[in-house]
Amino acid sequence: MEFKDYYALLGVARDASADEIKKAYRRLARKYHPDVSKEADAQARMSEVNEAYAVLSDPDKRAAYDQLGSAPPEGEPFQPPPGWDAGFDFPGAGAASGFRSPGPGGFSDFFSELFGRAHAGGGPRGRGQDHHADVTLSLEDAWRGAQRKITLKAPQTDAQGRVTLKQRTLDVRIPAGVRPGQTIRLAGQGAPGSDGQPAGDLLLEVHIAPHPRFRLEGADLVAELPLAPWEAALGGIVPVALPDGQQLKVRVPAGAQAGQRLTVRGKGMPGTKPGDLGLELRVLLPSGLDPRAKAIYERMATELDDFDARKVAAAEAARRQEENTR
Repeated sequence: MEFKDYYALLGVARDASADEIKKAYRRLARKYHPDVSKEADAQARMSEVNEAYAVLSDPDKRAAYDQLGSAPPEGEPFQPPPGWDAGFDFPGAGAASGFRSPGPGGFSDFFSELFGRAHAGGGPRGRGQDHHADVTLSLEDAWRGAQRKITLKAPQTDAQGRVTLKQRTLDVRIPAGVRPGQTIRLAGQGAPGSDGQPAGDLLLEVHIAPHPRFRLEGADLVAELPLAPWEAALGGIVPVALPDGQQLKVRVPAGAQAGQRLTVRGKGMPGTKPGDLGLELRVLLPSGLDPRAKAIYERMATELDDFDARKVAAAEAARRQEENTR
């Protein structure tokens, strides 16, 4: 996808006022409008100018667009970075999803990717409009629940017509077991109502930051479980630390293999129906540079000289293939 530099398309600075943007748009519209222009590419240029103005003339769209920064190097593909609109408090269904697409007629893929999903905000007549923001939580907070202060930014236009960001801080109760994509509703924290009607709500869409040990698969938590060779070979009870710090005792069966996954039911994300904990086994070998380990490896090589790791691996692969074809 090609990045669109809307400021360059209108020929204005990034700190241009609303009035400067409007004047630039009118000047270019007179130049490129297909009904009056003699330029060979007038229709395409007018479409670009319309798209740039649709974004920069709207404080919400402009504030979200400005988060993307400047254009990437020429010729490089562009994708919005994950969480590019996080921390914004916008009317409707979100910074990216809260804007109407222009419909067929032809704004770019860049516009559609950022702003193209349907507007879903609002509410009953008179009631304040719901606002939406993304919030990124740590896995620990999502697991056990927490009370957190969250700072949100909302665009507003100052007296000079320039878009500025106003911050507000809210105390938010995060319920235990909240999952990515779920929404935390803060009643009355949206836009004020009219004619005595209540304010709208603020909808916080949850995202969970990457964790150094765990990853989420729906409601399930998955982590790597390192084992010593004798723990894998002989089996035993090993400790596993959960996100809230408590230690879980897990039984490893004798003969466990690297890459095997153990499942502990109900120890994933909490909730009405808790997820499971998946433990992917990784066998770590003592270094052969350690004289004690070297002596043991030499003894194993002598006493287990009929063990061929390549043959064992080939037999396991053949067995898996046969199971898959049944």
